[in-house]
Amino acid sequence: MERSCSVKSRDSITHQDHAPAPPCSRGHTPPTSQRRSRRTMVDVTKWPLFSLMEGEELSSIRQACVFGTSANEVIYITHNDDVFVFGLNCSNCLGTGDSQSTILPKKLDFLSGRKVVSLSYGSGPHILLATEEGELFAWGHNGYSQLGNGTTNQGVAPVLVSASLLNKRVTEVACGSHHSLALTNTGEVYAWGYNNCGQVGSGSTANQPTPRRVSNCLQNKVVVSITCGQTSSLAVVENGEVYGWGYNGNGQLGLGNNGNQLTPCRLVGLQGLCVLQIVSGYAHSLALTDEGLLYAWGTNTYGQLGTGNKSNQLSPVQIMAEKESRIVEIAACHSTHTSAAKTQSGQVYMWGQCRGQSIVLPFLTHFSCTDDVFACFATPSVMWRLLSMEHDDFLTVSQSLKKEFDSPETADLKFSVDGKYIHVHKAVLKIRCEHFRSMFQSHWNEDMKEVIEIDQFTYPVYRSFLEFLYTDNIDLPPEDAIGLLDLATSYCENRLKRLCQHIIKRGITIENAFSLLAAAVRYDAEDLEEFCFKFCVNHLTEVTQTAAFWQIEGNLLKEFICRASRCGAFKN
Repeated sequence: MERSCSVKSRDSITHQDHAPAPPCSRGHTPPTSQRRSRRTMVDVTKWPLFSLMEGEELSSIRQACVFGTSANEVIYITHNDDVFVFGLNCSNCLGTGDSQSTILPKKLDFLSGRKVVSLSYGSGPHILLATEEGELFAWGHNGYSQLGNGTTNQGVAPVLVSASLLNKRVTEVACGSHHSLALTNTGEVYAWGYNNCGQVGSGSTANQPTPRRVSNCLQNKVVVSITCGQTSSLAVVENGEVYGWGYNGNGQLGLGNNGNQLTPCRLVGLQGLCVLQIVSGYAHSLALTDEGLLYAWGTNTYGQLGTGNKSNQLSPVQIMAEKESRIVEIAACHSTHTSAAKTQSGQVYMWGQCRGQSIVLPFLTHFSCTDDVFACFATPSVMWRLLSMEHDDFLTVSQSLKKEFDSPETADLKFSVDGKYIHVHKAVLKIRCEHFRSMFQSHWNEDMKEVIEIDQFTYPVYRSFLEFLYTDNIDLPPEDAIGLLDLATSYCENRLKRLCQHIIKRGITIENAFSLLAAAVRYDAEDLEEFCFKFCVNHLTEVTQTAAFWQIEGNLLKEFICRASRCGAFKN
């Protein structure tokens, strides 16, 4: 069987890379920016294809994808939204209008100026590209109508996919070996192309020449994420359930058997779990839950399930349960048998086929992101998602500010907190914060001081606040983020308040959920309160057995019980 790979654009969250969407709640649809994994900042030169490019060319790149059966093709987008391609050009996959390979980048004028939000490719390869406006373009191999244009003619240049998708806004795409999926902003899934195993989900094995909505048990569901195996398809719906259809000979659908499915079928092995992220490898799948738990199933020839052996798994099994830090991201690529995961503490693990070796248990690497695993150890060394680049050859204004934070050499003011000094610059504080702009007026005593004592906040909280003013980043555990939320509320820093809520959401657990709910109520953080409430309801039995639940103030406990009852939480 031929191979395929799917990669998706990631939204940028500068203060916390690689964070999955906040835990899903029944009846709640995460916004698009939460459904997609966050954009990561990666050095593109780790892929040899870029080695001939000059520094100026490299610095112009905003997004890039290395793809193809031998990782011999590249598509990249510049900061000006110009689209370039180069490489071998198998099956016209570069979209240049001809079949010629090129070692020098060629511009795709037809796509330039359009912001790319999702990109995926099959094993022909064929290419799907979705724009910010919801348009879908396709080109490349088309032997099975995987371009969705009703023909089997090769697509030598990008063409708008309009059949059945008129007035639809596509937000995410995924390619199998020779079939295609598209997800709309209303949670509908469309499929087309090769269908020998039911991977299009139409109820038959006849190829599908144009996009057709995948219905059956997805008819009344809102899908929030899609992925493709080689000849299989998976979808996550808004309440965290997972559905699969297509080829299942190795158990890659996780249904407990190895029979193909011609229409979507729910993975009962994940019942009771709320899945946030799902990825597929060559013939295996990984799922990440809202509690940071990782499950794997499917073929295991190279140890890609991470179970410690090479036995296939027909149903999801939990792995990495012994790790102290929760998993925040998982990675797999249809062109490889490699798996990777990143923990909340920043540790990156890899397993499966790694440069020819079979690693049957997750192996701790020195990498800072899962993408490095695929650049250095996957065969072929493709990218598993559309990447965003970071350039280090000069210091931007923001980088310079970050460098000078807490620098005694240039600072003109010190804060003393818990007996420790934090060195800052008055001008920066006045520019960045209204509180300090008012403080450093001539009628405030603090304007004349060289050292200002702070006693209402802890050192980690206040240092994090000041560092945020220099960097726009915050890096605190959820418990300290509550204190920072208090500070942000006191200083009327609304953006900081939102970032604190994001960190608290990402760090929510059974044990701290009710404490975080109480904090959200205390600081009038309505969005966070709603989030924590839904998490507590979704995990009601476990939460009510924690110490935090029974130590909470009586009125809040009474209000929670009444509200949960109105939501039907106590019905059998």
